[in-house]
Amino acid sequence: MAQSKTSFFCQSCGTQHTQWQGQCHACKAWNTLVEEIVEKEVPKSWQQSRQSNAVKAQLLQEIDTDKEIRIDTKDEELNRVLGGGMVPGAVILVGGEPGIGKSTLLLQLALATQQKVLYVSGEESQKQIKLRADRMNQQNQSCYVQSETHTKKIFQQIKKITPEVVIIDSIQTLQTDRIDSSPGSITQIRECTAELIQFAKASNTPVLLVGHINKEGSIAGPKILEHMVDTVLQFEGDRHHMYRILRAQKNRFGATSEIGIYEMQPHGLRPVTNPSRLLLSESQQMLSGQSIAAAIEGIRPLLVEIQALVSTAVYGTPQRSSTGFNTKRLNMLLAVLEKRAGFALGSKDVFINLTGGIQMDDPAMDLALVAAILSSHHDIPITKKIALAGEVGLSGEIRPVPKVEQRMQEAARLGFETIITAPHKQITHQPAGLEWLSFSKIEDIVRYLFS
Repeated sequence: MAQSKTSFFCQSCGTQHTQWQGQCHACKAWNTLVEEIVEKEVPKSWQQSRQSNAVKAQLLQEIDTDKEIRIDTKDEELNRVLGGGMVPGAVILVGGEPGIGKSTLLLQLALATQQKVLYVSGEESQKQIKLRADRMNQQNQSCYVQSETHTKKIFQQIKKITPEVVIIDSIQTLQTDRIDSSPGSITQIRECTAELIQFAKASNTPVLLVGHINKEGSIAGPKILEHMVDTVLQFEGDRHHMYRILRAQKNRFGATSEIGIYEMQPHGLRPVTNPSRLLLSESQQMLSGQSIAAAIEGIRPLLVEIQALVSTAVYGTPQRSSTGFNTKRLNMLLAVLEKRAGFALGSKDVFINLTGGIQMDDPAMDLALVAAILSSHHDIPITKKIALAGEVGLSGEIRPVPKVEQRMQEAARLGFETIITAPHKQITHQPAGLEWLSFSKIEDIVRYLFS
């Protein structure tokens, strides 16, 4: 019997090493090399490779791109993120925190689509999946469920059923007989993914993979896993809140600027077609410390309510806390307000919250954040008919932001009366019924809102 070959793999980046060493020479991480048994296939000779059914080379101008077929997922938000639907033969990786709704999203896809689906789960039994499907009140007569972790048995079922869509939950639980290592290891994840990619491309069948994430928030396993697949989707949000954001981090068949928004309900995930209405408070009561930001997430305009609380620091050292907004940028804006606008906030506790549990990093939210902080500081409410969009510079100036017309149209559609931005020269169409005010310095806005 031939002796098994071993190699050392970095658990951080997946780089292979011939012998153990303290530091990975690729990612410079320490003590991440693990010995694993590998099996190398005999490379094909040049004569054998010439006889294989390889795709012939074509002139670029002769390639036909008119007949692009997309598979409808029956989910408007998922179709938007994928660029119009699933492409046959595409391999899609969905990542996210535990309990965020990855399995729920893919099971809804399996039940809603009209295609023949094979749902493979290495974490749940068939009865557990059936109970979860019953809660969704959806039926698909062509949805097959298999609880298996060996790729050999999975491909046997695929050969028998011939599904049109394959869902794997999750890739970290699979193992192949070609590699003698435990499931979830670097080599197992890479080899199982390679087998699924080979099947997807050969049969023109889309494959959706669920990927776990590590404590840093990135998808567990080697980084090469994200390079191997065609699309990487990240499911974001706080599982204690109702809203989830599906974001494309990589998409070979569409743009990565689109996002999908879902609302978690007892019977599953519901696509949110008008998120601005859900992110705004229905109460018309005037309260200090609240403002409305006209933000852009991806290419979709959103109006988000920002809440701020400014109070005297009790324990001497002021606290700076934000939920849904970058804390470092909050500290920068507070320093600008104190240095350039003359507000003594160095001895104040400042707390920021974006309603709905949503997280955003649009620089255009600076102006609304400053308005909410000053509203709480002066205890003067801002009318809810005003939306703000502008970036605040270090010298206290208000800088213009892109896609102002889209922000204006969204504000006008939701019934806002005024929008405040920096001076713009590119605006050609202003929505009817919406007043546009432009200011170049923070002092001018403070004078307008609180004088």
